[in-house]
Amino acid sequence: MYYDELTAALEKAVTKLGLEIEHIEVMPPRDPSHGDASTNVALILAKKAGRNPRELAAELVDALELPENYIDSSDIAGPGFLNFRFGRAWYESVLRDVVSGGDAYGTSDGGRGKNIQIEFVSANPTGPLNIVSARAASVGDAIGTLLEATGVSVQREDYVNDAGQQVGKLALSVDARLKELRGEPFEIPEGGYHGEYLKDVAASLLAAKPDLGAMPDKERIAYLREAAIENIVAGQRADLEAFGVTHDRWFHETELAEAGAVEDVLEKLKASGETYEKEGATWLRTTPHGTNDDKVIVKSDGVPTYLLPDVAYHINKFDRGYDPVIDLWGPDHHAHIAETHAALEILGYLKERLEVQIIQQVNFIEGGEQVKMSKRTGNIVTLRDLIADVGVDVAKFFFLMRKQSAHLDFDLDLAREQTDENPVFYVQYAHARVSSLIRFAADKGASVPAADEVDLADVSGEDARSLVLLLADFPRLIAGAAEAREPHRLTTYLRELSAAFHSYYHGHQIVSDDAGTTSPRLFLSQAVKTVLGNGLRLLGISAPERM
Repeated sequence: MYYDELTAALEKAVTKLGLEIEHIEVMPPRDPSHGDASTNVALILAKKAGRNPRELAAELVDALELPENYIDSSDIAGPGFLNFRFGRAWYESVLRDVVSGGDAYGTSDGGRGKNIQIEFVSANPTGPLNIVSARAASVGDAIGTLLEATGVSVQREDYVNDAGQQVGKLALSVDARLKELRGEPFEIPEGGYHGEYLKDVAASLLAAKPDLGAMPDKERIAYLREAAIENIVAGQRADLEAFGVTHDRWFHETELAEAGAVEDVLEKLKASGETYEKEGATWLRTTPHGTNDDKVIVKSDGVPTYLLPDVAYHINKFDRGYDPVIDLWGPDHHAHIAETHAALEILGYLKERLEVQIIQQVNFIEGGEQVKMSKRTGNIVTLRDLIADVGVDVAKFFFLMRKQSAHLDFDLDLAREQTDENPVFYVQYAHARVSSLIRFAADKGASVPAADEVDLADVSGEDARSLVLLLADFPRLIAGAAEAREPHRLTTYLRELSAAFHSYYHGHQIVSDDAGTTSPRLFLSQAVKTVLGNGLRLLGISAPERM
């Protein structure tokens, strides 16, 4: 955003020199000591024109037309890189734009016209949400919000797998708990669910339907298949809402079966000529499309494998006008990516229309030891437990601190700390600290000046420059995080900005009896508060005024 004027000036300079280039990229240099902005435009042009890149770089600098004090210095480095250090006019324009932009600062419209769907969480409806689902909820919602900040229309969806074999095992497991409630002998079926939460499910269903125990076995189990799913999904939805995450739609797999979508996909795959029969099963030739081996789509007993309904579901998404669709899957589904892409490709869909993000495993660490968990045995830490333990803000920030494709060790002891050792408290405290400064200033008769009235001459020094550079980079960072689907970039940025502000705060008396210094320093602090607040809200985390 704030490199646009420099980029435009470079483009004009290239034209003045009688040269042409399709795209000029201006970026922060990797080493901050090299300046505030860098470009390799001279290297690209020199190669095309058969010129010396350093000489060409010098000519470009001479041809630049920029406002007074926009560039403080320029330097030609190495074989012809151009490095620039911004001047006072640039720094002032950044601060004015941040404060005047307010809640909208950092947003853009580069994604306008795109209609993207994100499917995330989509946990098996057999129990409460675990911590991998909680991490998926944090990441999926944050990706959606980042995309929306760039102008994209986003739909959030949760897929309820209510047609698989695990649903039958769930019904039998709940039936066993019903027997337990009645004081009868019971046994959890092989491959069933042992969690204590099923006692609550059974009790809730029994309270709603007291004659449940008197129903014939077949009728009761059929009832439990639907009622248990409905009960558990309602609990999942409530937990997500308590976590500040809302889906636009909960799509049930049974909807596909009722619409005949699975049978339709099977017939289309057969018509493609890419299926064959072997050992009584129907196979799909996915190997030519990138898988290690062909895949069974209908087993020898006539039951479709998971691939058919998954393909039907994604075609349903495409038919609803979403392109691309983004799925967040657990680590045990990694191999499923290639076969899903292959089946879609066989049916004529570009595999790029389905983008899969893998959400890696989360390990809870407490007292230096890993907490062991298993849904089937009932030894689990649920999202509800986590919210009660550390709170929504802490949980989300911790889940988003690392790239989702990396394993995450969630330090419960650190998460419970309510000090600046806890990274989310550190960021929130920076926001609250500015709020406190503004209240303190008001008590002394001072306030944050209007953007068109403030004199920013006293905003100087390397610490202030570092702050402004970070503030200026916020829109680019948001756009990049949205494009890469990497919300962890924002948590890293917020921690860096907070550290820079805390350092500035300790090095300067921001509110004093000198209005000439108080006014610009308070204005800079307000700019920091604006960006911290915007960044936290994009992550679904509160930005407190007091702590």
